[in-house]
Amino acid sequence: MGQNATLKKISVQLDLSISTVSRALKNHPDISESTKRKVKELAALMEYEPNTYAINLRTNKSNVFGLIVPAISNMFYDSFISAVEEEARKKGYSLLILQSGDDPSQEAENLKLCKHSRVDGIFISVIPNTRSAELFVKYQQSGIPVIFFDKVPESDTFDKICLADEEAAVMAAHTIIKYNKKKILALFGNPELSITRKRKEAFTDVFNKNRVKTKPQVRFCNSSEEARQIVSLAISGQSRPDHIFCMSDEILIGAMKALNHSDLSVPEDVSVLAISNGFIPGLFKPEITYIETSGYELGKLAIKRMLENMESKTAPKSIILPSRLVEGGSL
Repeated sequence: MGQNATLKKISVQLDLSISTVSRALKNHPDISESTKRKVKELAALMEYEPNTYAINLRTNKSNVFGLIVPAISNMFYDSFISAVEEEARKKGYSLLILQSGDDPSQEAENLKLCKHSRVDGIFISVIPNTRSAELFVKYQQSGIPVIFFDKVPESDTFDKICLADEEAAVMAAHTIIKYNKKKILALFGNPELSITRKRKEAFTDVFNKNRVKTKPQVRFCNSSEEARQIVSLAISGQSRPDHIFCMSDEILIGAMKALNHSDLSVPEDVSVLAISNGFIPGLFKPEITYIETSGYELGKLAIKRMLENMESKTAPKSIILPSRLVEGGSL
């Protein structure tokens, strides 16, 4: 019955004007309490539902945020989405969640879908070879807030919510030096991403500035599988590493697959340290020591910044989430 119920039908039944019915449903102070009660009771009986699309057109507000990530299955993004959804729901907003799959054309299509859906704002973690820079600027110019998180553009003209990438990498390097490791294999992600470059440069700088004899062997990998292959080859050679550093959970998964299929023991034969969201390290025995970069806490910061933008437009900010060392048994 709800699909056929309209303001006009309610007004005819109660012998009221359509505007009176509309204002009664909105609790307008000019409408008496008895009239409000009659209208609401009949609306409930007729299963009346407002035409959301028409309301959106009239108010130019959808109460929906778009959220675009490279992969929803990633545990970091899963926890980020959870935090954003929790806080958005409290404020009456829903999420349109999309994944780009590291495909620039899909990322662009997702952005267009957000526009067609008239979202009130967009959260996005960009892909390495994004071709959507002009779209980002157009959204910003049209007054639609765009909050970049985790993997962000270089420009300072956007709101960016980031992990303390340099801090996390520096903390990792100092921890490895503290344990006096001699043959370090350091695995980093896609070198085209700013997050990879920041972590790699900060990590290697620590070894250079401390003038330690040990210089990590740096390798780049775009997936867990690539990380598995690199580690498998490294541990089967004569100059086997005594420590493996992983800059992300995805890389950690690949590295641990290789170690679990070898005769090596962690940490007796090879130690492991990762930068992680926190869930993956606990799946292994012993648990992996990691530098925490929390997707959940990053999500809290991102939705807070989005809501600030909804209330009043302010100059772009770069907000950094601090890191901390979480001890496991892998060092």
